[in-house]
Amino acid sequence: MNLFEILKTLTPTTRQHEVIPSFLYGVFRRKSISFFNGLTDENTIVYWFQSRSFSIDLRLKSQNGTPVADRQGWIGNTLWDESKQLLSWEVADYANYQNHVQWPEPAKLHAIGNCILEFSPSNVYVEDWRQQVQRGVFLGLRLQSALDVQLGQKLEMDGGLIICGNHMAYALTRLSDVQSTVAAMDLKAVDPTVFALIESFEVSIGTDGQTKTYSTRSSEAGKAFNLDNFEILDETRLVQHVILDGREIDLIFALDMYHPDYEFQHSTATTAEAEHWLKSEQDHLMHHAARVV
Repeated sequence: MNLFEILKTLTPTTRQHEVIPSFLYGVFRRKSISFFNGLTDENTIVYWFQSRSFSIDLRLKSQNGTPVADRQGWIGNTLWDESKQLLSWEVADYANYQNHVQWPEPAKLHAIGNCILEFSPSNVYVEDWRQQVQRGVFLGLRLQSALDVQLGQKLEMDGGLIICGNHMAYALTRLSDVQSTVAAMDLKAVDPTVFALIESFEVSIGTDGQTKTYSTRSSEAGKAFNLDNFEILDETRLVQHVILDGREIDLIFALDMYHPDYEFQHSTATTAEAEHWLKSEQDHLMHHAARVV
């Protein structure tokens, strides 16, 4: 069955334990990153999709021209330290497109309106993230296990799918034997003959429906997401039957989050005095103001 047909019969998740603050749910595009040395980057393509307990992240220098060795994408558990008010990510070695951790620091976050400001504890950078959706379906599926059907063998893989309104993110790591080969490589010095192995790690983002806008895989941008061949195993798990490198693979997903009509945070609270100030000064302050995503 197609995934969206299955969603019509799926029971929404309710009253789940909140792993992270709910204002972080959704899909965020990075508007800018500013560094301690005074430099700012407003051009790198960066998306962060956040389900209840896991993240999918994609970073490209350009839509179609990012060298294979320079692409970044990963999927990982999202961890929240309530006492320190810090967000961090737990990413397995095989759940990262790259061979090293690119972002080792946790995040200090502050929400204002539709933006999340992320401060590194060392003050080496600050990032400005913008919520991309206001309302719509909210689905998070996290890969629980992968099975080679013919061999009856479990594979060490990670993956997931997050849908937020008309935005979609899909991640699937390399097949186990391919990952073992890539893990031993110096990605900055590899021969082009092995590029296919490296970019078999997929993180794809769709920004307007079911077509992949950006991807770590050169051949995937512009294609449709594969949302077919899903089956319901039980009320918390789905399986998708896929072909990877000529092998029949069953991908078993756990339901992390599902709301058919979810309202994502795109504004924040302030004091009555501050609201009065803004209203009294709106002729100046609101003259050029617009919602920027």
